[in-house]
Amino acid sequence: MKARITWFDGIIAAIIILISLTVILPFLYIIAVSFSPPADSMAGNFFLWPKHWTLDAYKYLLNADTFLTSIKNSVIITVIGTSLSLVVSIMLAYTLSKKGIPGRRLILLLIFFTMIFHGGMIPNYLVVKNLGLIDSYAAVILPAVSSAYNVMVIRSFFQSLPPSLDEAARIDGAGEFRILFSVVIPLSKPIIATFALFFMVQYWNEFFSAVIYLNDTTRWPIQPLLRQMVAISASNISAEAALDAQLAANLGPNVQNAAILLAMLPIVIVYPFLQKYFAKGAMLGSVKE
Repeated sequence: MKARITWFDGIIAAIIILISLTVILPFLYIIAVSFSPPADSMAGNFFLWPKHWTLDAYKYLLNADTFLTSIKNSVIITVIGTSLSLVVSIMLAYTLSKKGIPGRRLILLLIFFTMIFHGGMIPNYLVVKNLGLIDSYAAVILPAVSSAYNVMVIRSFFQSLPPSLDEAARIDGAGEFRILFSVVIPLSKPIIATFALFFMVQYWNEFFSAVIYLNDTTRWPIQPLLRQMVAISASNISAEAALDAQLAANLGPNVQNAAILLAMLPIVIVYPFLQKYFAKGAMLGSVKE
C-alpha cells in the first residue's frame, strides 16, 4: 500500500509540475523578449535568457504618451469601478440578508432571474447610448458595477454572522448604517478583500466594453491598446485608428512584451496585500452552514 501511495504521489507531482511549466515558461519567455534588443528577439536565437540585456523597450513605453494615457485610464476605471462595485454589492447584500425587509423575496427572485436570462449586447448598448454614456468612463463602469452572483455570495456570508451581534448593537441604540459599518464590515474583511480583488482584476482587464462603448481611443484602457499593438504588428492595418504613428512605427516584439508585463504589474503588486484574505474569503459565503 505504501508503494502505491508513493507512485500515486509521484504521478500527481509530475502532473502539477507539467501544468506549472505551461504557465511559467511562456511568462519567462515574455520577460526574456522584453529585455532583449529587437534584433535578438526577432532572430529567435534565445529561449528563456536574453543574450544581450537592454531596458530600451521599457524606457520607450514609459515615455510614450499613448501608453501612459491608457494606463491612466485603466487606473481611473479600476479605482472608481472597484470602489463603486464594493459599495453597491455590500449595501444590496446586507439589505437582502435581513428577513424583515418588505418585498425581499421578489427582489431576490428578480436578481436570480438575471443569472439565467440576459438581455444581450444590443439592448445593453441601446441603454448605454440612450443614457448618454458613450465615450465616458461610466459606460465601462456602470454596466459591470455588480452582478447577481456577487450579491448572492456576499449576502450568504452576512447571513452566516451570529444574529446576537445585530441584536446587541440594536440594544446599544445603533441603526442599520452603524451596524453595517461598525459591526458587519469589520467582521467581513476576508470576503470584502476577495471581491475587491475580483473587481480590480475585472476592471483592469476590461476589453470588450471599452471597444464597444468608447469610440474616443484616447479614453481606452490598457487592454484594447495591447490588442491594437499586437494586431498592428501582426498585419499591415492602419495604425491611425488607435495608435499614434510614432508608437506604431516602433512596435517590435520587445516593446509588445514589455507592454504586457507593465500591464500585469499593478495586479501583481496588489495581490500580495490581499493574499492573506483570499483563500479564506474565496470559501466564505459559498457554503452556508
